Amino acid sequence: MNHDKKILIITPTYNEKDNVREIVTAALDQDSRIDVLVVDDGSPDGTGDIVEEMRKTEPRIHCLHREGKLGLGTAYLAGFKYALERDYDFIFEMDADFSHDPKFIPDFLEKIDQGYDLVVGSRYVHGVTVVNWPIKRLLLSYYANVYARLVTGLPLMDGTGGFKCFRRCVLEAIHLDRVHSNGYSFQIEMSYRAWSRGFRVAEIPIIFVDRNIGISKMSTKIIREAIWMVWWLRMLKIFKKL
Repeated sequence: MNHDKKILIITPTYNEKDNVREIVTAALDQDSRIDVLVVDDGSPDGTGDIVEEMRKTEPRIHCLHREGKLGLGTAYLAGFKYALERDYDFIFEMDADFSHDPKFIPDFLEKIDQGYDLVVGSRYVHGVTVVNWPIKRLLLSYYANVYARLVTGLPLMDGTGGFKCFRRCVLEAIHLDRVHSNGYSFQIEMSYRAWSRGFRVAEIPIIFVDRNIGISKMSTKIIREAIWMVWWLRMLKIFKKL
C-alpha cells in the first residue's frame, strides 16, 4: 500500500443538492488520504453553496464553480488539470448520485497497488451488475459496449463506465486539450487513449444502482456522439494522431 500517495476524487455536479453532502462524506470516509473535488456547473438548486458550506469545516473538500452546464467531459478535464497542478497521485472519476458507490473505492486502490495504471469499475465484467435499469436501457448500454470493443479493440467489457481511477502518469501522457468527447463517449475516449499508449488497464466489478433522486443525464445527443466517436478514435490511432 502506498500510504504517502495523494488521492483526488472528482465529482461533477449539476442540481445534486439532495446527494452532495452524503456522497462527499462517504467518499472521504473511505481513506484518510482522499480529497474530493466537486466540479459544479452553476447548479441553480444551490449545490455549489452546500459544498462551500462543507468546506468551512473540512479542508479535504474542494470546489470548482463553472458558469453554466458545460458537460461531463469538460468537468472531468477541468478536474484532471486541477489534480495535475496539485500533485495528486491517483485521480478518480465518480458520479454524485450514488450510482457509483464509494464503498468500492478501496477495491480500486487495491488494484492500482497491483501495478495497474487505469482501473475501471465495470457493470459487465462478472455478468450484469446493474440495479433499477429498464431492460431497454440495459440492452442499449450493453450493446454499445460491444460495439465500442469491435470498432476500437479496447479490451474493456464496460468501456462507457464512468467510475474509474487513473495514475497521474496516465493523465500526464494524454494530451488533455485534444480530448473532444463530452458525453458518455468521453469515458471510451479516455480509456482508449490510455490503452493506446501502453498503460496497464484493468476492470473490477461494481454494482451500479440507477439514481433514485434527480434526473438521468442520458440523451439522444449523447448516444449519437458515442456512435461516431469510436470511429474517430480508431482513425486517430491509425494515423498516429492520438
